Amino acid sequence: MAEGMVVVTGAGGFIGGHLVKRLLAEGKEVRAVDRKPTHAWYQLHAEAENIVGDLSLVDCCRRVTADGAEEVYHLAADMGGMGFIENNKTACMLSVLSSTHMLLAAREAGVRRYFYSSSACVYAADKQTETDVSPLREEDAYPAMPEDGYGWEKLFSERMARHFREDHGLATRVARYHNVYGPNGTWTGGREKAPAAACRKVALAVLSGSREIEIWGDGEQTRSFTYIDDCVEGTVRLTRSEHADPINIGSDALVSVNQLYAIVQQIAGVTLSHRHVPGPLGVRGRNSDNARIRKELGWEPTHSLLDGLETTYRWIYDQVKARLEGRVHQC
Repeated sequence: MAEGMVVVTGAGGFIGGHLVKRLLAEGKEVRAVDRKPTHAWYQLHAEAENIVGDLSLVDCCRRVTADGAEEVYHLAADMGGMGFIENNKTACMLSVLSSTHMLLAAREAGVRRYFYSSSACVYAADKQTETDVSPLREEDAYPAMPEDGYGWEKLFSERMARHFREDHGLATRVARYHNVYGPNGTWTGGREKAPAAACRKVALAVLSGSREIEIWGDGEQTRSFTYIDDCVEGTVRLTRSEHADPINIGSDALVSVNQLYAIVQQIAGVTLSHRHVPGPLGVRGRNSDNARIRKELGWEPTHSLLDGLETTYRWIYDQVKARLEGRVHQC
């Protein structure tokens, strides 16, 4: 593939910021786009061309793909953890505007490779009713019964990407992310995911001297959690591969939420009591089947949950401490 400019949407977000960093390290010319003002971006890389724009507007999508864009990584979406997506279904569904308009603009601009970030939330709910869940294979998205709101938008946009490939020759690639976590991301405010919430609660307990933390539900719900470096590596590998169908990018190490909190407490060196409270829970169990990614890419995520959480906890601990001390920080 000829060298050219790479566009990353959602670049001010968690995964987008890490992806821009990776592409810049490869020597790529990167155009980073997000609707948030740059002071609110989790990572702002001076080497990139940083653009603030609303990608729900097709003219903005055309502007950011103009002037020789060869690859597009479309990560922009209105999303968060379960607490957010269960209570903001309209906002999640409206991401279909940027998903559709970026495809239109990429086709018009002659983009050669187009990556779309989908989610494990596309998988059928009736396959995720037990904690000891069978790992989800890519074909388990159909018959369709995705997460209401967010999952439906992701599944629809996957189909749009497929049809742009079939009808217009745009080389689209689709990844279904499984619970990505790591430093330099959302850790408070309602959009954070379970690993970040666990790290924040434990850090706050350590710093405040509290001996109790809250956990939504009974804590027996299960998930697999994917460290950000694995997410970025899988994304780049998939985009540059010849595999066209959706593929899981996720760890296949299943743990309960109670186990997740226990690991964070181990890292922090504390033992805390848990108070289980009502809250949004999502499906009862979800895990990634990695047979296809091993076969097609010769690779799968390698970071252990313990190692990934240790890095994440140290970063979130610093953010919590800075907030308690009234220092300026990014959250």
